Amino acid sequence: MITREIGRNVLMRALIIAGLAAVTLGVGACSSEKSGTFTDGDGNTGEYTVDSESGETAVTVETGEGTATMRSGTDVPVDLPGGFTIYPGAKVASNTIVSHGEGEGSMVILETDATPAELAEFYGAQAKDAGVEIQMDMTTGDTKMLAGETAEGLVFSLNATRQGDLTTAQVMVGDQMGR
Repeated sequence: MITREIGRNVLMRALIIAGLAAVTLGVGACSSEKSGTFTDGDGNTGEYTVDSESGETAVTVETGEGTATMRSGTDVPVDLPGGFTIYPGAKVASNTIVSHGEGEGSMVILETDATPAELAEFYGAQAKDAGVEIQMDMTTGDTKMLAGETAEGLVFSLNATRQGDLTTAQVMVGDQMGR
């Protein structure tokens, strides 16, 4: 459990750093690409690149647990671990992929006409096929959330919210992150 937590911390650190780099560089972007290095509060070092034309951000972080890499943007190819796929007809608004050691993970933001319940049925079936034990299944208003994991280290979550005729969903799937 502790190693999974380390992996999740590395994943979250990479996502936060990428977001900060994108925001910081996006404000004063004069050329099509910006890059640099950083050291976080824990002494970890990294490099980042933000392409202002495509919006893609790439980050590499060196930690005591190894190297974590991340790519994020609208045109980053989607390759969800564990046999998960994109809901048919959904538009990918953003995709973030992270790798750390033997682990890999993706966070995809989707937009679709399907309801949160339809997305939960689709992704719940994929989770079952992947051997994921659903540990959270919650509906509140126009929002549906599912989350679970396998004993082997595959983690999954869905958070889908309906506004008007559009559902926005965040799908996260990670395999062996932090193991």
